Amino acid sequence: MTIDIKTTRRAVLGGGALLAISAIPGFAATPFASRRIAVTVRGTGRDVLLIPGLASGPGIWNGAITSVSGYRYHLVQVRGFAGLPPDLNKTGPLIAPLADEIARYMSSMGLARPAVVGHSMGGTLAMMLALRGAAGRAMVIDMLPEGAGMIGGTASGMGYLADQLGQYFTGTKAGRDMFAEMLARQPGAKGSDPDVIAKALTELAHTDLGPQLGKLAVPLRVLYAVPSDARIRASLVQQFRAAYAAARNAVLTPIGPSGHMVMADQPKLFTAALSDFLKGI
Repeated sequence: MTIDIKTTRRAVLGGGALLAISAIPGFAATPFASRRIAVTVRGTGRDVLLIPGLASGPGIWNGAITSVSGYRYHLVQVRGFAGLPPDLNKTGPLIAPLADEIARYMSSMGLARPAVVGHSMGGTLAMMLALRGAAGRAMVIDMLPEGAGMIGGTASGMGYLADQLGQYFTGTKAGRDMFAEMLARQPGAKGSDPDVIAKALTELAHTDLGPQLGKLAVPLRVLYAVPSDARIRASLVQQFRAAYAAARNAVLTPIGPSGHMVMADQPKLFTAALSDFLKGI
């Protein structure tokens, strides 16, 4: 039997979709001001940054924060996602400036190489912070170093296609109507800005951190979603192992059966992995 990685990966991602975003009571606002991100803080203890993925807000971490206590969690929300106005994220580059801004937050708050946990696009940002030495350790949740690999492509091939799709979704009425309808069907994407999402998808499709992973000097934990089908699971295990082979300090853990939102589909397995990861800080 031949397994189409592109098709099966899309099926795994679609199974989770986006988790509904909800407000988290009891957060303390930080004095940090930014036109790219908003950060709220919860709990006390050693510092941990949590970065959600595309179109998501801090509500995706509700269960994990409750289950894994004893840490001071800094919840990052990208402006333009989950109801926040996009501000500076509306135009110009997005991914690299977001990494810069999160690093600025860490510096301004006096956070010395904290643990950084990121889901999907947040996983890319977590790796970028780890590669520049800003993170003491990083956890990546269901994200490959090469963003286009999540749907079976490469940065050179899928990058071109993402450019065309982004222009269609944001530059034509039909495209914007279609994109709005897609967002309306996705729990958690309500209030997200189509331009910011399209830009994020395009830049992620062009991003490949794989060649840099050999320089990664801090512990890296990678959790990734696998379905119940044994053949598809084996293919995804092989794909992730190959993608992270250059990262000498990486520990890869498949979690399943699960869709893209691992923390929602397998909360007990996820919180157990997170707790184990944070014991090292």
